Amino acid sequence: MKSSKQKSPHTTEREFGGTLGATCIPVFLPLTVLYLLSVCRSPTASVLQWPPPLPHATFLWDPVALMIVLGWMVLQSFLYLLPIGKVSEGLVLRDGSRLKYPINGYYALCCSAVLNGLGLLLDMPLAYLFELIIPLAVAAIAVSYLLAIYLYIRSFWAPAHALALGGNTGNPMYDFFIGRELNPRIAGFDLKYFCELRPGLIGWVVLNLGMLLKEMELRGSPSLAMLLVNGFQLLYVTDALWNEEAVLTTMDIVHDGFGFMLAFGDLTWVPFTYGLQAIFLVAHPQSLSPLGAAGIVLLNGLGYYIFRKSNSQKNQFRRDPTHQTVAKLETIATATGKRLLVSGWWGFVRHPNYLGDILMALAWSLPCGFSHILPYFYIIYFTILLIHREARDERQCRAKYGLAWDTYCKRVPYRIIPYVY
Repeated sequence: MKSSKQKSPHTTEREFGGTLGATCIPVFLPLTVLYLLSVCRSPTASVLQWPPPLPHATFLWDPVALMIVLGWMVLQSFLYLLPIGKVSEGLVLRDGSRLKYPINGYYALCCSAVLNGLGLLLDMPLAYLFELIIPLAVAAIAVSYLLAIYLYIRSFWAPAHALALGGNTGNPMYDFFIGRELNPRIAGFDLKYFCELRPGLIGWVVLNLGMLLKEMELRGSPSLAMLLVNGFQLLYVTDALWNEEAVLTTMDIVHDGFGFMLAFGDLTWVPFTYGLQAIFLVAHPQSLSPLGAAGIVLLNGLGYYIFRKSNSQKNQFRRDPTHQTVAKLETIATATGKRLLVSGWWGFVRHPNYLGDILMALAWSLPCGFSHILPYFYIIYFTILLIHREARDERQCRAKYGLAWDTYCKRVPYRIIPYVY
C-alpha cells in the first residue's frame, strides 16, 4: 500500500487551540479524570480543597483493573462481530465508496446486561468496582494512549483519500491528537465506529450498576437519588444504541479523524466522568423527596423528548426527504442540491437536540443536591462542549451552504436556547 507521508494539500483551521492545545490536552485531561474521581471519593468532595486528595501511587495501579479493561474490550469486540442485526452504509467518501457498518449495538447492550445478570447470580463482586474505580481509569487511560499511538503510526500507510482533512496538517502533535486516518479498519473491523458507542458507553452503565450495588452493600438498599441517576443514564445509553445507525451521519464519523481525542474521549472520558453522580452518591448519600424526584423525572422526560424528536426528524429528513413525517416541513434550497429544514424542531432553534441534551444533563445532577459543585461537573463541561461543537457546525455549514446558511440563520436566530443563546 502506498505510504501517505506527503503533506496534505488542504489548508484547514486548527481547532482545540492548535499545537498548544494538542500538546496540553493529552496531559491534562487524564489528570483531570483522576483528580475528579479522587475528589468524588474524598470526605469533603470539594474541588477547591488544597492540597487535593490525590491517592498514593500504590493505589493508582492494579493488574486486576487492567485485566478487566482488556477483557471488556475483547468481549465488546466479540459482540461487535456477531452476525446479528442489519448492515448499513455510511455516507459517500471522497473516493466515491461507502463503508458498511454492523448495526448491532443494542444487541451488544442486551448481551452485556444478560452476562452481568448471570455474574450477579454467581456472586460476581460488581460492587468492588467502587474500590477499583481509579485503577480502572488508569488502565483505560493507558489503553487510550496505546490505541492512539497505533492509529497515528498506521495512518502513514493509509492512502491519501482515507485521511481526515483536518488531521493531516504535517504537525505530529496536532495530527496525533486530532487523528490522521478517517476510518481506520482491520479486516473490516472499524476501530472508530466500534469505540464510538460500544466499550465506553456500555461500560458507563456497568460502572453505574457497580455504584448502585456498593450503595446497597453500605446502606442496605439503593437511594432514590441513585435509582434516578442509574435510570436516566441507562435510558440515554439505550437510546443511543437503539438509534445506532444515526451515528453514521455525525461529525465524529463523517469529519473527524480517529486519534487521541476520540480514543480517550470514548474509552476514558465518557465512562469515568459522565457517571460522576453515581460515584459521588456512594460516598455522599442524598435524601430526595417524592415531589422533588417527580420534578426531576419531568425535567429529564422533557429533555429526552426534545432530544429524541429533533434527532429523529433530522435523521428521517436526511434518509428520505419525501417521507410523510417530514415532507410538509418548510425548507431552504442550497447550492449543493441539499435542503435545510427551517420548520419543525429545526425551526425552533438551530440545535434543538443540544437543548434536550442540556436539560437531561441537569436532571442527572439534581438528585445529588446543592451542597457540592462536583456532581454538576458534567452539565458544566457538556454545555461548554456543545457550545464549542455548535461553533464548529456553524463554520462548516457556512462554508458548505454559503448564502443559504445565512438565510437559515436569519430565519432561526437562536442557536441552542430560545431567547437566550
